[in-house]
Amino acid sequence: MEYAKMRAIAEQLGAYAEQLEGTWTVEIGASGPILAMMCPSKRHEGTVRRIRNQLNEQIPETHPGYICENGPEIEHPALGRMRRPDAVVIPESVLDEPGLAVDASQVLAVVEIVSPSNPENDYREKMSEYPAMGIGHYMIVDPRAGTVEVHSEPCGSHYGHKEPYIFGDTVPLGPWAVDTSDFRRYGKPPA
Repeated sequence: MEYAKMRAIAEQLGAYAEQLEGTWTVEIGASGPILAMMCPSKRHEGTVRRIRNQLNEQIPETHPGYICENGPEIEHPALGRMRRPDAVVIPESVLDEPGLAVDASQVLAVVEIVSPSNPENDYREKMSEYPAMGIGHYMIVDPRAGTVEVHSEPCGSHYGHKEPYIFGDTVPLGPWAVDTSDFRRYGKPPA
């Protein structure tokens, strides 16, 4: 199916999701448009905030006019993909443009916080899609295990370089660094 048709279906799903209870997201993956309920935990959101705040302190020094935000969708029409990373480094000006998604060619880095219910989405599907979109840096934070992976050097549908870290490390992400000492692992709810 051509991307324009998938995009139209995704927009219809998004409009439908607005009528539903809860928080929903629409992405376009390998199998086409996907409507999924989002249930991010407080620790998930806390990690996104910590990363975003740290990067936004550093980005003006290396890439004036860029910011780290959560929320905007990124798309690559030629690949037929649209994703919504947990955090994305983009030019601030694109947030004032019309439309729903940021062109992947404008994205410097993406960050995903692994969900306990669907980890393979970040480790498999997005692991091949983000380099194919030309995104230079992909950070995967896994609060289940207390680990971080940074992938760089996109080459086709894979990254040529991977560096593993654990919570507590200062993690290089391109020209920036993320202190993970305050990151929290997912835990069992209190009895």
